Amino acid sequence: MDFYITKEEVVKSLNLTLGVVEKRQTLPILSNVLFEVDESSLKLTATDLESEISTTSTISNYKSGGKTTAPARKLSDLCRLLPDMTEIHFFLDGDNLKIETDSGKYNLSTLPSEDFPVFELEDIQSQINISSQNLKTLISKTAFAMGNQDWRHYLNGLFLLIDDKTITTVATDAHRLAMASSLLNEAISDSTNGIVPRKSINEIGKLVGDGSENALINLGQTSIAVNISGTTFVSKLIEGKFPDYEQVIPSGESSLLIVDRKKLSESLSRVSVLSSEKYKGIRIITNKNSLNISANNPEKEQGEENLTCEYDGEEVDIAFNVNYLQEILSTLDSEKIEINFFGSDKSCLITDPNSDDLKYVVMPLLI
Repeated sequence: MDFYITKEEVVKSLNLTLGVVEKRQTLPILSNVLFEVDESSLKLTATDLESEISTTSTISNYKSGGKTTAPARKLSDLCRLLPDMTEIHFFLDGDNLKIETDSGKYNLSTLPSEDFPVFELEDIQSQINISSQNLKTLISKTAFAMGNQDWRHYLNGLFLLIDDKTITTVATDAHRLAMASSLLNEAISDSTNGIVPRKSINEIGKLVGDGSENALINLGQTSIAVNISGTTFVSKLIEGKFPDYEQVIPSGESSLLIVDRKKLSESLSRVSVLSSEKYKGIRIITNKNSLNISANNPEKEQGEENLTCEYDGEEVDIAFNVNYLQEILSTLDSEKIEINFFGSDKSCLITDPNSDDLKYVVMPLLI
């Protein structure tokens, strides 16, 4: 293996692989990245046994091909610190990966490429085509509500449902729920779904950009593969049945509150300074065209604000974890938001008045 490549090309590829590289080093080779070189390109692959990422970059000069594995983080740090536009010479010398530039020589240990774990890919027939921008939006609008190390393992991921020409993402940690939908570029014949692990969703979120490129998704029974601009990310799915989220979304007779999103967020920020650090509870009382927000803490400190709004329904006296509300408010883009109240002891439904594609549910605190 002997080739030349620019700093920018190799650093871009190494950065994509680092999120997958195993940090705990259960197996030494999981800390390495797999090099595969042919006449025109360098393919880098990293895995943590639960997921795998592979990306291809263009080499500037080819001498000979081959495979090896080398420490991912050391490689990334070294290449990143080289001057911009540096042409880097990589070649194998026995069990060592030699790296040379005009001004320096570096030597890294390697492990055999034959020992690098191969990710078993499912044979998935249907491929989903969605704009990268739409996929990014779906993830950003819902992923924050995923469970984190919950004993109900099926909550520690993002639920994907693909049906006809619509893709829906749902996340819940049993305290709040986030749901978003978007159109696919092409309809699919069979409905399919799966739960993508939290870490994998975070990595997919890094891959999707703001550009015009499309993402190709293969969702199988046990794994998902996402391909964007020559980079492929593959992950195992979480086993288990995701909760029936349609049953969680409240419906029926409700009282509708319409309020300025930014003003509500700012008011919550100020009042919550004096909320209990443990429960982060804030109390909301609705009156005709007025919203009373208050909080107190065990030190008997308290704060209160009144906010002008549009409201014409029964008075509701309800409490929420302020962090759950604020995460939703920061995710929405609209000037105003709608909050449907179904009673003082029931979950509320938060929506964007300009979009039917977003729904958020928050359970109340009992105070």
